[in-house]
Amino acid sequence: MRTPPPQVRALRGLLSALIATLASFAAVVALVAAAPPAQADTTICEPFGTTTIQGRYVVQNNRWGSSATQCVTATDSGFRVAQADGSVPTNGAPKSYPSVFNGCHYTTCSPGTSLPARLNTVSSAPSSISYGFVGDAVYNASYDIWLDPTPRTDGVNQTEIMIWFNRVGPIQPIGSPVGTATVGGRTWEVWSGGNGSNDVLSFVAPSAISSWSFDVMDFVRATVARGLAGNDWYLTSVQAGFEPWQNGAGLAVNSFSSTVQTGTGPGPDPDPDPGEPGEAACQVSYGTNVWQNGFTADVTVTNTGTAPVDGWRLAFTLPSGQRISNAWNASVTPSSGAVTATGVAHNARIAPGGSLSFGFQGTHGGTFAEPDGFRLNDAACTTA
Repeated sequence: MRTPPPQVRALRGLLSALIATLASFAAVVALVAAAPPAQADTTICEPFGTTTIQGRYVVQNNRWGSSATQCVTATDSGFRVAQADGSVPTNGAPKSYPSVFNGCHYTTCSPGTSLPARLNTVSSAPSSISYGFVGDAVYNASYDIWLDPTPRTDGVNQTEIMIWFNRVGPIQPIGSPVGTATVGGRTWEVWSGGNGSNDVLSFVAPSAISSWSFDVMDFVRATVARGLAGNDWYLTSVQAGFEPWQNGAGLAVNSFSSTVQTGTGPGPDPDPDPGEPGEAACQVSYGTNVWQNGFTADVTVTNTGTAPVDGWRLAFTLPSGQRISNAWNASVTPSSGAVTATGVAHNARIAPGGSLSFGFQGTHGGTFAEPDGFRLNDAACTTA
């Protein structure tokens, strides 16, 4: 084989280097073209404007209580309040509820959501949140969880659960305080009332919570136990954001997640039977001391199952004419009718085979009778 002259060999080397360079450049161009474009932040100033993040949640400006400008900027993982002009009186409703949600709210549904979902088909609804707070505003940082007897995807649902992670300023939930409750392993101040359109049950943290992962169904079940919803109702949306009364720029949901797991898991049963597998088993002993127009009751609750009962709630109905005046070793609310006793800090758990006692004093009229139909965390109990 003949050897090419030096000039030809040099030209061939130059051409090979040029081809390699062009191939590398083409590969880089292909990678750039294949990579998904970064999502630019989206700012919304329309009162009820929305946008989608992560392909699964809806961010809403939701300015309904003021005509002053409010803008939210949706990010890849949450949103921040970019502008929050104006203020409203702190003894009334807030200006707005800028928020992010999974589910359906006023005809807007988040992509791919499994909501509305019937409560007795939901085994768990894990959610997590990370908040960014500011100090120059009056607001709460709160979840808004909506329940309705029907799988409604528009308008106002019948029961609203609020979880106040933080409150700044002289503001309070709708209604009045009705005691405390241990839900999700935390102690909350509980408020109950209505706003003219729906019932509201609020769980207020005693100090600020900036981030938390929890099961939304813990609060739903606590609401069912208080008679404000039924196990055959529907969970329609899980929302997280802020209710500002004054200012609010800089408030942020840094991250949010919400999933709803449905199927044949350990969801609440609309007609629980303590003999069914997986249901809590319990026995109640109800002892009384009765005198004219008055009585005391000593209640012993025994966990006859094999698993501990955390955050216990004993629901029963007082006969007509009976009213509770005070209680010990438990919070019992309301004072008459369908009542629920809940554990306090030192007795919030009933171990397997264990028991606890609480009591209350009350008044009665006419012939005295004892309640029946005791239910421990939504499971029917036998009586001793």
